[in-house]
Parts: sequence; C-alpha cells; structure tokens
Amino acid sequence: TGQQRSKRVSETSTAKTQDRKSTDQVSRVVDQYFKQRNGELLIGNIPISALAKQFGTPSFIYDKSIIQRKIEEVHNVLPNRFNLYYSIKANPNQSILKCFLDKGCGLEIASQGELSQALQSGCISKQIIFAGPGKTFEELKLAVQSQIGEIHVESIDEAHQLNSIGESLGLTVPIALRINPTDSSGGAMQMGGKPSPFGIDEESIDDVCDTIKTLRNIRMQGVHLFMGTQILDAKTLEKQYRRCIAIARFIAKTHQFKIETIDFGGGWGTPYFPHENELDLRHLKTILEKIDTELSADELLSGCNAVLEPGRFLINEAGVYLTQVTRVKKSRGKTFVILDGGMHHHLAASGNLGQTIKRNYPIAILNRLSELKTHSAEVVGPLCTPLDCLGRNVQLPKVEVGDLFGVFLSGAYARTSSPTGFLSHLLPPEILVDGENAALIRRRGNSEDFLQDQIAPTLPNPIP
Repeated sequence: TGQQRSKRVSETSTAKTQDRKSTDQVSRVVDQYFKQRNGELLIGNIPISALAKQFGTPSFIYDKSIIQRKIEEVHNVLPNRFNLYYSIKANPNQSILKCFLDKGCGLEIASQGELSQALQSGCISKQIIFAGPGKTFEELKLAVQSQIGEIHVESIDEAHQLNSIGESLGLTVPIALRINPTDSSGGAMQMGGKPSPFGIDEESIDDVCDTIKTLRNIRMQGVHLFMGTQILDAKTLEKQYRRCIAIARFIAKTHQFKIETIDFGGGWGTPYFPHENELDLRHLKTILEKIDTELSADELLSGCNAVLEPGRFLINEAGVYLTQVTRVKKSRGKTFVILDGGMHHHLAASGNLGQTIKRNYPIAILNRLSELKTHSAEVVGPLCTPLDCLGRNVQLPKVEVGDLFGVFLSGAYARTSSPTGFLSHLLPPEILVDGENAALIRRRGNSEDFLQDQIAPTLPNPIP
C-alpha cells in the first residue's frame, strides 16, 4: 500500500541519516586521535595494512600515545587532592596497566584475578582499591594479606568477614563504605536510588556505622559512591560528586569517623553514537576546582584525599578492532560484508552488551577512508548466529575481499567483555603501537588453548 511504501521510504531515510552521523563520528575519532595517508588509517605512524600484514587479523591494536594523552587530559583537570585510578576491568592487559602505572595512577580491581594482575604489573599494594558486591572469603583474605590500600565494603556481612580475617592475620583492614544513595543523578546506566546488589543502602548508614564501631580489626576511613556509567554531562557528574560529599560529611559528623578518602567513582563516558557529545573537560575542571575549595574549607573533610577512576575514558579511544573482509555476498536485495572477526571478540559493538536499541559503533573500511560511501551493507562476523552483526545499514565504499574493516572506540570493554570461547575461534592478539614501533602484547590464540584447562576424568572417583 501507499502507507507501507511511505513507511519503508521513511525508515530507509532515517537509517541513512543515522549512518551519515555515524560517519561523522568516524571522522571525529580519526581527526582527533589518528592520521591517514592516501585514504589509509595510520596508528601511530604505521599504516593499518602494515599492521595487518605483520600481526594478522582479527586483532586489537592500541596506540600508546593516545593512552598517555588521555591520562594527561585528566591530570590537567584534577586538583592536587585528587588521585587518578584506572579500573582494570576496562582492559587488563599487563602492558596497558604499566602505561598507567608509569604515569602515577593507582589501580581499581574487582576480583582475585585482577588483584593478581595488578600486583604482577608492579603496582604498589597501597595503590590498589578493591570494589565489587560479591567478593568471596578467599578474595578478601588475599586482599588483606596483600595489604592493599582500601577494600570497599558493600554489605554488613562483608564487614564482619573482613574483621574476622583481620583478626586471624593480626592486621587492621582499611575499608571504605560503598553507599547506594537514595536518589540517582542520572547517567547512561543509573546505579543509585533503587534496589541494588551494589553498596549499602543510604538509609542503613546509621546501623552499619554503629556495627562497624564494634569491629576491632577494621578501620573505616573512606566513602565510595558510584551512581552511573557512560556519563557525558559534567553537570550530572557534579550532582553525583556533591551527593558523595554530603554523605561523607554526614558519616564524619554523626559517627565521628575520620574520612581520609572520598572515592567519587568513575562513569566518564566516550561518545559512541550520533546523538552523543564529548564530556566538557573545561567545565568539569571548573566544577572540581570549586569542590576542592569547598573541601579545603570543611573542617571535617579538609584533610581527605579524593579518588577518581574514569574507566573507559582513559583507554577507549586508543583502541581499534581490526578485521578483514572474507566474503561479499548478496541475499534478496541486501549486500552482506562478512568479516573474519565479530561479536565473539567485540560483543559491545554488536549491540549485545547492554544496548536496547542497536546502534552502530564508529566503523569504517580502514584502507578506503577517503572514498565515497555509495553502497549500503550489513556488516557481519563469521559466527553461526544472526546476533553476529557489527553494522546495520552501513554506508561504505564498494567493498572487496581483503579490505580492512575497523571498529573504533575499542580500547575498553571489548575483548575482555566478549564470549571469546563461542564456536572456538582463535583468540585475537593485542598489539601496542608506540610511534613507529609495534609490539605484540598478547599472542594470537591457538587450537591447543581450548584444551589447556581440560582434564581427563579419573573414574571411579567417589565423593566422600
């Protein structure tokens, strides 16, 4: 019918408009952080084709200079009382961690495995903080034995457990209370103001603090709030920070705890999609300077240190997921560009990691950046599932087998947030580029990797 045709035309027009904006996002990232030569992306000073030839595809490539630039951007925003921490969960590669340690950052962990990686990277134990709602007894014991800087307590049971561990080891355990506030100040994924496994409900503060005073082997020294993630509005961050200060002041005044650290959490975002804008760092700098001045004038909190862990903001734009086109096929009027990598390496880019509406990441044919985008295509991976789609209704130049396809903003929550074991494809390597040099920092997987933790059963083996 005419209405149906009109609807299809409207949907097609909307898809093309979104894709043009997505192309603008590619231009933003390339212009801000990378270079190109003859229409080909350079990472550092190395053409993407040379990296593909040297290390193969699919692979993750990180530009060290961008990581260093992002760290400096944040350091330039922070007053002296603020300490910069990197959340390992964003990307835990040892070489990446050392980039942050070399710039004086601390590390935030959320598991025993991340504790091990933090220590192995050379991080001083006092520069490690441990958050997470489900820490096991064994994880807590290892953290206490390692004498890390602070453990963020998220339930009264956890406080009792830490006290017992401290008593058995003859140690006093430094803790901060992670608070689940009564309201939320927003963010792409709101954390506060609702039932949550994260943190101690604000309305329970009095009871929890009274209990903690009876526990001899823990020392309450800090407060931690984390109310949202992927935040791109400085005013939203300001509301969260001021909420955190108000709670810290209440605890210090009402319960006479000396607050030594205020962890304002993370949540700084990077713009993936057409409707998103960059976080205004100049505005944020002004906000943090005002907060620092107010803390200095506060007799209860003037001596406290502040912690910020901006998460993906520090690493995301440094990473590119590099794949190669293996097939170009048509099916019932649609063109499908098939890659040698997909959602098993980069679940977030497929829209299957928290997106309710599938939107394309900034994606491009990296060896044809300057060519006109005249063809519409679906960009899919090699997996046997329709979920393995990295781009819908993407405008591309005419694609050929062997072209290099890239997903930008792949430094955070990419490889380690993905189902890499699905269909037993080999794990992708990671490469760190530093100017004209490129180094393998995680080898490509091999078929034996899938067998390394398997054990042949010994039977009979009765359970006592």
